[in-house]
Amino acid sequence: GSAPGLEARPSGPASSLCPGPHFLLPDTNLLLHQIDILEDPVIKNVIVLQTVLQEVRNRSAPVYKRIRDVIQNPEKHFYSFTNEHHRETYIEQKRGETSNDRNDRAIRVAVKWYNDHLKKIEDEEQIQVIFLTNDRTNKEKALEEGITAYTCEEYIKSLAANPELVDRLACVSDEGKEIEGGKIIFPEHIPLSKLQQGIKSGIYLQGTYRANRENYLEATVWVHGDTEENKEIIVQGLKNLNRAIHEDVVAVELLTKDEWVAPSSVVLQDDGQNEEDIENEEEKENILKTSINKDMRRPTGRVVGIIKRNWRPYCGMLSKSQIKEARRHLFTPADRRIPRIRIETRQADTLEGQRIIVAIDGWPRNSRYPNGHFVKNLGSAGDKETETEVLLLEHDVPHQAFSQAVLSFLPKMPWSITEKDMKHREDLRHLNICSVDPPGCTDIDDALHFREIGNGNLEVGVHIADVSHFIRPGNALDEESVKRGTTVYLCEKRIDMVPELLSSNLCSLRSNVDRLAFSCIWEMNHKAEILKTRFTKSIINSKASLTYAEAQMRIDSATMNDDITTSLRGLNKLAKILKKKRIDNGALTLASPEVRFHMDSETHDPIDLQTKELKETNSMVEEFMLLANISVAQKIYDEFPEFALLRKHPAPPPSNYDILVKAAKSKAIIPDLFCLFLFSFQNLEIRTDSAKALAESLDKAESPTFPYLNTLLRILATRCMMQAVYFCSGMDNDFHHYGLASPIYTHFTSPIRRYADIIVHRLLAVAIGADSTYPELTDKHKLAEMCKNLNYRHKMAQYAQRASVAFHTQLFFKTKGVVNEDAYILFVRKNAIVVLIPKYGLEGTVFFEEKDKPTPKLEYNSEVPSLTVEDTTLHVFDKVKVNITLDDSNIQHQKMRMVLVEPKILGNDMPSSLSAEASNKDEPEKKKKK
Repeated sequence: GSAPGLEARPSGPASSLCPGPHFLLPDTNLLLHQIDILEDPVIKNVIVLQTVLQEVRNRSAPVYKRIRDVIQNPEKHFYSFTNEHHRETYIEQKRGETSNDRNDRAIRVAVKWYNDHLKKIEDEEQIQVIFLTNDRTNKEKALEEGITAYTCEEYIKSLAANPELVDRLACVSDEGKEIEGGKIIFPEHIPLSKLQQGIKSGIYLQGTYRANRENYLEATVWVHGDTEENKEIIVQGLKNLNRAIHEDVVAVELLTKDEWVAPSSVVLQDDGQNEEDIENEEEKENILKTSINKDMRRPTGRVVGIIKRNWRPYCGMLSKSQIKEARRHLFTPADRRIPRIRIETRQADTLEGQRIIVAIDGWPRNSRYPNGHFVKNLGSAGDKETETEVLLLEHDVPHQAFSQAVLSFLPKMPWSITEKDMKHREDLRHLNICSVDPPGCTDIDDALHFREIGNGNLEVGVHIADVSHFIRPGNALDEESVKRGTTVYLCEKRIDMVPELLSSNLCSLRSNVDRLAFSCIWEMNHKAEILKTRFTKSIINSKASLTYAEAQMRIDSATMNDDITTSLRGLNKLAKILKKKRIDNGALTLASPEVRFHMDSETHDPIDLQTKELKETNSMVEEFMLLANISVAQKIYDEFPEFALLRKHPAPPPSNYDILVKAAKSKAIIPDLFCLFLFSFQNLEIRTDSAKALAESLDKAESPTFPYLNTLLRILATRCMMQAVYFCSGMDNDFHHYGLASPIYTHFTSPIRRYADIIVHRLLAVAIGADSTYPELTDKHKLAEMCKNLNYRHKMAQYAQRASVAFHTQLFFKTKGVVNEDAYILFVRKNAIVVLIPKYGLEGTVFFEEKDKPTPKLEYNSEVPSLTVEDTTLHVFDKVKVNITLDDSNIQHQKMRMVLVEPKILGNDMPSSLSAEASNKDEPEKKKKK
């Protein structure tokens, strides 16, 4: 039973408290709270007891993983000691002793044993083990027993050569012990055991806390496990929010019906600099309470306790204190849903203007903001690399380089197809296969072929990269891919799901090279009716990789009649029939103003924006991908009814469509501000009882005098939609895909960039006998868990992409200066309008209230969504003109500032008082439930 760590003399940073060589031995709470310090390269020679590790494992999975990683790093000299299995350090729990006290005692026994052990070593300088604890009682007992013990702060402050470490100290004040002074602001949190009883008996409800991005004094709690339409509880006002933070699991108590409120439609940002400014908060809370429409009230509650904190490290910027030499500063997170965090730092001057990461430590009852500590500096704000890093961190996108362990499972180069690879494969290299993709695409997932066969019928094939041939279940490459879940495309950067050797080379179906594929081949008649479907693993050799534009050019060309061109024409003809069938079935085609940037080849700055135009060939490829996905979905479900991975798109609850129906109605009766004659839109009735009814009424909603109206209605309809999700067939009974009007659907066609497709490939391969199964593939609970992660990763990827477009839009306007553009009103709020600028696909808010400026007279009508500013009434879909500038007065939340230019608001000669911010649309409108 020798003690780990004793074979080498510890040499660490010089401490003024203990100048000799020493090991550190932290207790559980210290490890949990001060992991940032322990991870710092300066801290070496630490002994981690099994007692501590086990407790950490039970209390925090993320910290447990971090400490395991540190122990495995040879440069850190961290040693774990199994004190619970050691004859001289194992202890029994005494009668009347809590398990907590027993563990504290076990830790002290181990420290003492180590020190006795070290005394026996003949050495000119005595090596010591120093006990680190922030627990006052534990420290007192240790000192009584003759053990050298310090708090983390005492020890870290003794490292004279490393003052920067002090910033990384977590400031831990227990719930009970408040920071010195300051009056109590918040009610006490009820302890966990009482909360759990209360939840069982139904006094409290448990749910996930979602802060509101537009109004920091409001949040909603999504109640867990509630069968009726996932009950949402509104929480309003500082005291009721009671120190909960976005994504925490909380317990809420419902208020009595007469205290219920309506979701606020005001936009409130927390701009208070002064912590004591609670009066200001109360004034803002009164704004919330004015004019509550009785019908709009929703269940309202208050947070009574925290069940589980879901904090993560937050990116943001320091708001330096105005006080000279101050050490306490406020940190403003980039995510508006997170409150400011108070940190102590001596390097405020160097951190100003930098993007930094801060962790939250706790939130005492008498502090307006939570306390935290500095973790890391990311670089200068506004700098493209830094901002991209922030964007990836904030959306939790795994983006570190692939590890050696992962890369070790890639095929060795030069790679070629062997005899063994040909087993269970058909050789399709003779077919005229081609791929059609956006320009510059290197990860080509799919290719197509078309030919007439002897019996007068047609054969169409979709060939998809055989990624699952290279990624074998359960190895490090597979684990990493499932963790990433999807490739993330930013404006000028791609974060791959699989290493580049696969994504851009061996799995990319480039032309004129042999590639492994998974093929779905149909026999069809000329009416595009499927007569036979078969699936096979294959080997292909694509004859051409074309862009959408090149394919379109060939189809339209009068002179080209080669094999590939003829195939494309055949495919295009069938695709048009397939599309018509889908739309007749009630599939939706919804508009989204997608924007692409032209980058400057030298600086990579955006030079101009173009709104994506879709060619016929985009639609051609899409039709066959949809068809392949549906065919594969049916096949894997027939084979594996319990564990097929499918994708569904739930129909939105009718209330989601309110904004659309109201907007259409309001437009049908209101004269347009610019054409002063009345529109009579007889046909502007949007029916939402089924996808087909919606699709048809959208097709009819045309106005000769207002051609853009239809696009606006479609954009609004998109906002009403639910998110499509992956699910496991054995755990769900609603398979329908609303948007595609298909009874069953999955993802099969993009395995290079979506992990779901890899699972679908594996299921299909087992179904046709081309590959073997493995236990996790047929475990529906494991698959359901995986779907949850994939849905999360896809959602975050989408938000990250939008944030990237928003950032590049800002760069674009930074160089462009001030512009006036046509815009359309999408929504009206109580004190603002949200507009869309078609030219840039840009959305922004025009505010009619600002600090230190006179506020115009505002009248909001929620029935006909409209806002009257002085004497001008603004309706949804009105065409207006706005002035756009980049407002970088707040470097962290640079925003597009929009001011109404037309119609002119009377009594308002200074347009500057109507400002705006083009919100980073990384969160959809409240209506669109994610």
